[in-house]
Amino acid sequence: MKLAEALQERADLNRHIDQLNDRLRNNALVQEGEEPAENVETLKGELDASVSRLAYLIAHINETNCKTFVDGMSLTEMIARKDALIMKIAVYRDVAHEGSMTSYRARNTEIRIKPTISVAQWQSEIDSMSKELRLLDNKLQEYNWRTELME
Repeated sequence: MKLAEALQERADLNRHIDQLNDRLRNNALVQEGEEPAENVETLKGELDASVSRLAYLIAHINETNCKTFVDGMSLTEMIARKDALIMKIAVYRDVAHEGSMTSYRARNTEIRIKPTISVAQWQSEIDSMSKELRLLDNKLQEYNWRTELME
């Protein structure tokens, strides 16, 4: 199984577990004399099997990410870099947005508000980081499809 397939299965299992949670909760109580719409024990067994499979996949995905190297970096390091870039870009965008806000004065006696940053310079850095993020994500996707899951 390719790493990308394991990642897709992991995402599917997470969604399925959320759905099982809802279904179990919906069938945990019934009015006296009524039957639940679904068998709770069957759902519980399905949940247990799904959680077990998820734990297996997470362990093997993490092992594969730690032991697979691309350009001197493990996939784990590349994922951490990607997450850090996403966070940094979001903050930079917020700051650039705030710095580009204009305030209008009805009279010259009103307080003048001006930016403390060069919005153009911040935007240039955002563009540069966004490009790095795109290239990094492309490389991760490529290796997710090239790499066999370590089992």
